[in-house]
Amino acid sequence: MTAVTLARAAGARELLSCARNIQRALHISSSTTSCMAPWHRTAAFIWSTLAFLLYFGYTSAADPEHAINYFNNAPTRLFFFDDTTSVIYHDAIFGDIHVSQDEGKTWKRADDIPPGEAAMFMEHPFNNRVAFVLTNSYTHYRTDDRGKSWRTFNVPELVAYVQKPLSFHSDPKKWQYTLFQATKCDQIPWGEQCRDVTYYSKDGFASSPQLLLEDVSRCQFAHSSKDFKHDAHEDLVYCVAYDSSATAGSHNIASSRLYSSTDFFATKQNEDLGIGKNAKGVVAFAIVSKFAVVALKDLTPGSEGDMLLYVTVNTKEWAKAHFPHASQARLRENAYTIVESTVHSLAVDVVLHDITTVGTLFVSNSNGTYFVESLMNTNRNMMGYVDYETIYGVEGVGISNVVANAQDVERQMAAKQLRSVITFDDGSSWDSLVAPSGTCSSESCSLHLHSVTDMHNYGPVFSSPAPGFVMGVGSVGKALAPYDESNTYMSKDAGLTWTMVREGASQYEFGDSGSVIVVVDDEQPTNSIMYSTDMGQTWNTYDFLLLGQVVRQSPQSNEGRNAAIYLDFAALGRPQCGPNDKESWYARANTKSECIMGAKQWYTRRKADADCYMGEKFHDPEVHDDKCPCEEHDYECDYNYVRSDDKCVPSGPERIPSTQCTLGTPGETYMGSSGYRKIPGNKCEGGSRMDEPMSKDCSGDCHPFASDIVQSEFFKDSKTVLVRLADFTIWQSSNEGYTWEQKFPEERFLVFYMHTHTDDRAYLITDSKRFYYTTDTGRYWHPSEAPSPPNTFGAQVVRFQPKSEYLIWIGNVDCQSGYQNCRAQAQYTWNNGRDWRLVEDYVVNCDWARDEELRIDSSQILCESYADKQGSQAFFGKENALQLVSGTDYYAKKTKLFDHVVGFTKFSEFLIVAEYLPMRGTLNLQVSLDGRTFASGNFPPGMHPDSHAYTVLESSTKSIFLHMTMNEFPTPWGNILKSNSNGTYFGLSIDNVNRNNGGFVDFEKLVGLDGIAIINIVANPAEAALTGHKVLQTRITHNDGGTWKPLLPPSVDSLGVKYPCTSVGCALHVHGYTERFDARATYSSPSIVGVVMAVGNVGESLAAYTESDTFLSRDGGFTWEEVHKDAHLWEFGDSGSIIVIVNDEEPTDHVLFTTDEGLTWREFKFTTEKIRVRDIMTVPEDTSRKFMLLGRYPATAGSVIVHLDFSSLTHRKCLVDAENPGYDDFELWSPSEERDSLCLFGRQTLYHRRKRDVNCVVGDTPKALDNIVQNCTCALEDFECEFNYVHNGEGQCVLVPGMTARPPDDSCRNGEDYWYEPTAYRKVDYSSCEGGDRIDRGTQHLCPGINGHSAIFWMMALVAWWWYSKSGMARGTIRLPGGDYSHGSGSGAMATLASVPWFLLGLAGIAFEYIASSLESVSMGYRARRGYRDVPVDEDAQVLHFEDEE
Repeated sequence: MTAVTLARAAGARELLSCARNIQRALHISSSTTSCMAPWHRTAAFIWSTLAFLLYFGYTSAADPEHAINYFNNAPTRLFFFDDTTSVIYHDAIFGDIHVSQDEGKTWKRADDIPPGEAAMFMEHPFNNRVAFVLTNSYTHYRTDDRGKSWRTFNVPELVAYVQKPLSFHSDPKKWQYTLFQATKCDQIPWGEQCRDVTYYSKDGFASSPQLLLEDVSRCQFAHSSKDFKHDAHEDLVYCVAYDSSATAGSHNIASSRLYSSTDFFATKQNEDLGIGKNAKGVVAFAIVSKFAVVALKDLTPGSEGDMLLYVTVNTKEWAKAHFPHASQARLRENAYTIVESTVHSLAVDVVLHDITTVGTLFVSNSNGTYFVESLMNTNRNMMGYVDYETIYGVEGVGISNVVANAQDVERQMAAKQLRSVITFDDGSSWDSLVAPSGTCSSESCSLHLHSVTDMHNYGPVFSSPAPGFVMGVGSVGKALAPYDESNTYMSKDAGLTWTMVREGASQYEFGDSGSVIVVVDDEQPTNSIMYSTDMGQTWNTYDFLLLGQVVRQSPQSNEGRNAAIYLDFAALGRPQCGPNDKESWYARANTKSECIMGAKQWYTRRKADADCYMGEKFHDPEVHDDKCPCEEHDYECDYNYVRSDDKCVPSGPERIPSTQCTLGTPGETYMGSSGYRKIPGNKCEGGSRMDEPMSKDCSGDCHPFASDIVQSEFFKDSKTVLVRLADFTIWQSSNEGYTWEQKFPEERFLVFYMHTHTDDRAYLITDSKRFYYTTDTGRYWHPSEAPSPPNTFGAQVVRFQPKSEYLIWIGNVDCQSGYQNCRAQAQYTWNNGRDWRLVEDYVVNCDWARDEELRIDSSQILCESYADKQGSQAFFGKENALQLVSGTDYYAKKTKLFDHVVGFTKFSEFLIVAEYLPMRGTLNLQVSLDGRTFASGNFPPGMHPDSHAYTVLESSTKSIFLHMTMNEFPTPWGNILKSNSNGTYFGLSIDNVNRNNGGFVDFEKLVGLDGIAIINIVANPAEAALTGHKVLQTRITHNDGGTWKPLLPPSVDSLGVKYPCTSVGCALHVHGYTERFDARATYSSPSIVGVVMAVGNVGESLAAYTESDTFLSRDGGFTWEEVHKDAHLWEFGDSGSIIVIVNDEEPTDHVLFTTDEGLTWREFKFTTEKIRVRDIMTVPEDTSRKFMLLGRYPATAGSVIVHLDFSSLTHRKCLVDAENPGYDDFELWSPSEERDSLCLFGRQTLYHRRKRDVNCVVGDTPKALDNIVQNCTCALEDFECEFNYVHNGEGQCVLVPGMTARPPDDSCRNGEDYWYEPTAYRKVDYSSCEGGDRIDRGTQHLCPGINGHSAIFWMMALVAWWWYSKSGMARGTIRLPGGDYSHGSGSGAMATLASVPWFLLGLAGIAFEYIASSLESVSMGYRARRGYRDVPVDEDAQVLHFEDEE
């Protein structure tokens, strides 16, 4: 005998059509959008098939009648023309079409089609008389009479090898409109070059078809589905095709786009999907239910094949399909399936696991754009088919299989344990299938059924048009048993309750609206069927042949070995059912309610004990709805809400409607989501209204500005921020960027300054004498008059000192006409501008000598001014010496300190002066503690600042780091020198450190962790000096420059893929200070000690910025992990409890955020129109959960600020126990934990930080103080090379050839009992180690008893560079802190427009815009933890005025 498959005839609706197929599985891959015919799959493994064709008529015999027909091969398609008795049997192996006009009782080969020609059969979905047979030649066939006759038509090219080469128009009046996909090949010298083309016909190929479009992968009529209803042009056609410019040879996926046309591509339009030029990389297009869906491949570097879905319900507005933040859903090619969807919502199964056969089911809202998680761990196979099927005719009911041991399958490759679940509310909730009564003894026991991934029949797995009848093969227990150990089960109430109808696995089918049910053995050969006419209460057996009659056919027989058996149940002799034989059957969702999807659904079906037939041959059961009051089960969690403790709670920020939050008034509210939404398609009315919008405070907005943002800054410890635009306007927000107010629109503002010593004061500088100031963080602004307009010579206009009312103003005098005596003049005020007094004329810079830690005379003023004070200052050169003059008593008593200087600055308690020696043409470094006496430092041989450009780097560890340039323009780099504790001697720390042409160095100290710094070195100095191409590598020090080592690379990337490089030279390299768009950006934040973020790559050297990814370290740079692909800007919020990143390579419409320091990332879309984000801002302390994105829309003028509020993520305050740190939501951590030694700088220090996996708000929670546990014994890392010593190849300190050691210091200045002769080492001054091996001590000597004190103890932070010329002529300028930091030319206006970091306090000024034309190159400079500028110029650069270097 043979394996058996049942098929239903007589108006049963052929179950293989894409409109209602087994799964409606649109498995989108790079090559096809498939609606795979289940016949194809089944016939592939059935050796010999008995196809039962069931006929339900009405005669007077007592038993069914049957007829047997034999075929050589199993059918590739067995198709019933809708609502007719005509059947098509396609034998694809022999290439024949067989036709039956009597529902399969008799068959005849289609003689009009030559034998062996039928390669593919396709029916017309909108005309039940028409079908097509496609061949492997240019001639094909069409029938207009359901297969009785076939006529030929020709197409110029061969049919394409795609699953559905024909597309039809759904309008009955245009049923002849057809698209034909063909393959066109051209001969080339080495063979053929082929591409797909599409032809169209308006008359069903009665005339020759016309070429529609070449280089296509799919074309489809917009009107090709009865459910996809819209008012688009009746001839609208969509085509996925390649750019005409990209057709040479093979195609690039980036050139694949979605085109549309209403005139059959006489003209065509590129569908931009609402994302403009980024609508490329189109993989597939399909119409599913009422949705048109486009799949794009994410072409962003490092996206790893991620896919994007765009959906429309009206052909006009496309929207990206958003998956909830909490799910981390990422669509990867060949890793998601659009499963059987209703007219209410899309259902998408996404692979979220590393294994591809376990998915998560998401269900959309009514327009297919927002998805919520419906079911986790769904079972799927390698082909992408999912164990999910909706029950035919009963809304909201579906059955799925889940993998109960998904974690074991993923981790240990264990065998799957499948469990079946059912939903009665369209996927909002799921329950186990109730096992037949008496078969289960435990709560975990339930019924489980074999489903789509284990097909054994044609058509839907479980159901049919018989109302409420469901059958399946499965088992009862904790998990699904193998098929050959399963039994056959049936439900008469749409899956609510089940009974076993037969032991063993069976094929099954329903007929006559369920009045006849047929089952047949599916485990072994059989010669009989079982049927029931009373809904499964009793079963009859019918033998359709003698045993052995159709075993294997004898070789002499001409009959085939595949039998199609026709069964006619009309011979049962029952009357047709009358009204009294029928009942109203209600689909019950549960035993307490008959409401499903907000309505009581009911059908008219035959009573179980009625002995009659329905006889509704070509009539689908009619559903009736009685609407129900809304109850809780009619609702589900809204987008970005997840269930927690049986409630819907937010999982991410909520989107605010564009029509709300537009007034900008304090306390403004908007109507937001309650967290619930009515299940799409639910018909309930009245009752509980859980989806009523709720009034919420406005918490998000996009605010456009008419011009570029050139300056922005928060008041410290405040929510108020100021922004200055290139159009000379200033805007203020008092709520962290949510609403904005323009300040004094009638004024032209050149700059604003925050008071450097008083946090609540700021000054707005206009282009006239008028300025405005606030003393209360911008609540009130007061006008005032300056003695002169702001200067145009580059000096900072206003200088501050700890006495907040005292100011110095530097303005222009006599510059209105002629410029004969135009000069910069300094005046000071002691009452915030009410009175002014002259300080000096012809100044370059004036400042108060006193500072927070430089505790000297508060009346002392320092001024750089020209010696010859006449003429126009604009024309002064080096011949007019720039003197440094000190004036006490507010400059009443003047003292000249130096005859010729390049500049001065101050930091902490030190005053630093760069003195120029004109006779030698050299530069000298002078340092003072009291503003009156100065001393110089000593440098290694060949590294004195008289012959090299230099940059003095910040240090908070009692030593100075100084970068001495050893290779000049155009590829500068140099050595970092480190001083001893009093700054008198400098030793080499590391050589070949990268520097840019502006004097800035790839050197940065980590904020909050002393002694840790990151640099980039030039790995190919010899080659770079010749070629100009630097190869950079990153180094880190954890002992204040004593030793440097590469960054330890992570073993795997953010996707879990192992990095390819395994060599010793493989390390992590990060982009540094010299590439930054904003000099104030830092790797780290003082609010989250130890967390470091950077953009870089793992490899032998630093890659380009656009080829880099984003990395994070939680332990001060000891270990790193890649947290996301691509370069991103970043910002820390709420002391690191939230980190926000945004793409820094191209315009974007979303940010990513994490609440666990990069373990998981969630996406938040903040706009429908992408913007090029230039910066992320939050309050300076990084303690807020609100952020601002600063950027601009591509191809438009102006800028935009986007306000983001993540406060709703959680409202739980972090628990802190300051008395017992580590026993709350915080943990004690030491940066030494990742090292072999527990000590850093001679001590073990514990820091207080939030636990990584705790989701809570830190806010103003008082934290435990850092705790020094103990000092450690001195070890090698506590020492560095002494002056004139350097590290050799073995890491030992050796004397520089030709140099002598530093002379002994026997001063015993600190009251020591002994002094020691110097060695090759000195102790890192910041180290507090005790005892141990003191390799810095030579021979011991008794102190003479005299304690001395060095007068030259100094430290500073100064960025300075100066080009030396043998002739005495400068090759450049000196760069001091506060000076210009912009890669673009002409952007000197940025020099002091924005505050520099806390460790860079400067003196260089601004050249004001109102007399300069450099506005176009002035771009935004902001405070941020962000990426760096090495990105190629945008395509829109000419429009946007973006500089290539930015």
